[in-house]
Amino acid sequence: MPRIVGVDIPKEKRIDISLTYIYGIGRTTATKILKKTGIDPSVRAKDLTEEDVSKLTSVIQRDLRVEGDLKRLVASNIKRLIDIGSYRGYRHRRSLPVRGQRTRTNARTRKGPRKTVGVIKAKAAPSGPVKE
Repeated sequence: MPRIVGVDIPKEKRIDISLTYIYGIGRTTATKILKKTGIDPSVRAKDLTEEDVSKLTSVIQRDLRVEGDLKRLVASNIKRLIDIGSYRGYRHRRSLPVRGQRTRTNARTRKGPRKTVGVIKAKAAPSGPVKE
């Protein structure tokens, strides 16, 4: 498996698809990277030369924020929203949808499994005559 910016990319897939396994790179960005480096998008990742891998790595490190740096940036942005007490920060803190989706129904991915709210029935008294 070729290793680019600390991520093992799948060797059997085309390189334009393999690059999307790196956090922060999608299909469009992968195509732009390949155009800059002059690598054919249809070539398989296992067929890349060391020179091609180093070209890809240098372009990604120079032009993009990916993996750990990007995750840190996103986390700090969310923390900032929570700290300033914005509505979006409140929604993040309560693990609710942030972008205006309805929550009366749906939103199960964000809210998690249903928690049943209701009255618990008391244990019923034994029926029949009472012995003393």
